[in-house]
Amino acid sequence: MRRPIEIRQAHFPGRAPIDSYGNGGFRFAEMSHRGSLLMLPSGIYGWEMVEGDPLTAENFQRVFEEAADIEVILVGTGKDIRPLPAALKAKFKEHGISSDPMSTGAAIRTYNIMLAEERAVAAAFIVV
Repeated sequence: MRRPIEIRQAHFPGRAPIDSYGNGGFRFAEMSHRGSLLMLPSGIYGWEMVEGDPLTAENFQRVFEEAADIEVILVGTGKDIRPLPAALKAKFKEHGISSDPMSTGAAIRTYNIMLAEERAVAAAFIVV
């Protein structure tokens, strides 16, 4: 008997640089993912965000859960840079995390460098 298709939350249990991005997705670790991503010390997670969605603390709950292992978060806000709301910046600061918004492309380039330097970096990439 065939098992039904099981849809699981997208998760890669490791850290990896982004090899390419665009057309609604990302390539990393010889895989591809459609949609936005959270890059955390515990792994890479699919993230239900699109360009223009409000940036709220609730969207970053998983980041706050791993705050002890994160010094800086890079927030790729899409095609263009978009400032983080004051309340969100304050929440990052409260958890000891420095936050830096930039376009998704710039955030990916910066993340790859910081990851290669073995820095305590996390990233949130809104798909472009």
